[in-house]
Amino acid sequence: MTPGVTVWLTGLPSAGKTTIAYELAARLRADGHRVEVLDGDEIREALSAGLGFSRADRDTNVQRIGYVAELLARNGILALAPVIAPYTDSREAVRKRHDSNHTPYLEVHVATPLEVCSARDVKGLYAKQAAGQLKGLTGVDDPYEEPAAPDLRIESQHQSVAQSAAAVHALLTERGLL
Repeated sequence: MTPGVTVWLTGLPSAGKTTIAYELAARLRADGHRVEVLDGDEIREALSAGLGFSRADRDTNVQRIGYVAELLARNGILALAPVIAPYTDSREAVRKRHDSNHTPYLEVHVATPLEVCSARDVKGLYAKQAAGQLKGLTGVDDPYEEPAAPDLRIESQHQSVAQSAAAVHALLTERGLL
């Protein structure tokens, strides 16, 4: 069986995590790999419905996604998880789950500056927060703890989506995971 891996893409809202994940997934599928994208927004609706945005609820959501990602990866799927996951301890718990099962795990920090994310504002979250209609926006009035030592750091404001996806693909290849 082809080994699986979890690629966890973390970053601020509108950083480009999901866009990069889908671009990478298309490339990997074209190469014949089995891939699943665990989109944080979709998972929140399907698997984590009813959770809010408190620290405990965010942690529960991250752990659920981490569990599913590890399960898929352990069974030969390339699991791409574009999830904000704002807290270091939550991300570390996901990594430890993977390590305990000897499942490969890569953390990719999509390190797009807040000003760029706010200008992109894909979902209108930054505008709602500025208008006082939204509280607890990660990176604005709720913390985002940047990874200290990610496996890869992408500054999406300086490269195309295709270049960002290619960088993750190169990392997978370099680590012998493809």
